[in-house]
Amino acid sequence: MKKNPISFLLICAALALAVGVNVYAKGSAESRGAKTFIIATDTTFAPFEFQSAAGDYVGIDIELLAAIAADQGFAYDLKPLGFSAAVAALESNQADGVIAGMSITDERKLKYDFSAPYYDSGVVMAVRADNSAVKSYADLKDQRVAVKTGTEGATFAESIRDQYGFTLVYFDESPFMYEEVKAGNSAACFEDYPVMGYGISQGNGLKMVTGMEKGSSYGFAVLKGKNQDLLKKFDQGLVNLKNNGKYQAILDKYIAVE
Repeated sequence: MKKNPISFLLICAALALAVGVNVYAKGSAESRGAKTFIIATDTTFAPFEFQSAAGDYVGIDIELLAAIAADQGFAYDLKPLGFSAAVAALESNQADGVIAGMSITDERKLKYDFSAPYYDSGVVMAVRADNSAVKSYADLKDQRVAVKTGTEGATFAESIRDQYGFTLVYFDESPFMYEEVKAGNSAACFEDYPVMGYGISQGNGLKMVTGMEKGSSYGFAVLKGKNQDLLKKFDQGLVNLKNNGKYQAILDKYIAVE
């Protein structure tokens, strides 16, 4: 999947801005002098990671990582950088891992090692809530469509744009993409189903007009061949959380059961 290039200085600046934001140390790992892992994440990808009214980062990914760290006894610093910057930080060894609703794809497996999948997702198309003209992909002909850089939604839109004759405009954050559609500058956007479903429930002004296209599962990522101990801890913690019910409790908190 294509991503915009991010310079080393930008990565460092993003990391510097993230210092002191949601720093976690779990169990006795810190007191034993064990390594504190740097985990990068997105800034706005609700319900997986987003800021609460109090300014704290919350969401499925945030709570899942905290619960796994507590279960496995490791310490970490969370760095909310934005998706593209988080991946760039991982690739430049500025972060040890990434949890950001990151889809497991064959292309990404060439560069990253992934945990076992922790969520199965898919892609939907959404339009402005009062838009009755766009109901299918065919209605996008000669229209402008918004996507978020580096996401499953962007990849899917790229795969069908020539067939349906629309153009794409890219955004780094989901809220900017939504505003583009609400303002009428783009006819539609593509987004992961749970993210769009949560956003609509919170009044983002959009509506879904297609069924869910099967997408990839989400996984925790480390650079290929690096931090295998962290990856093993994540996998074992995930198994334990599924067995003790904490995993489902986290999902139920953010994604309503219909």
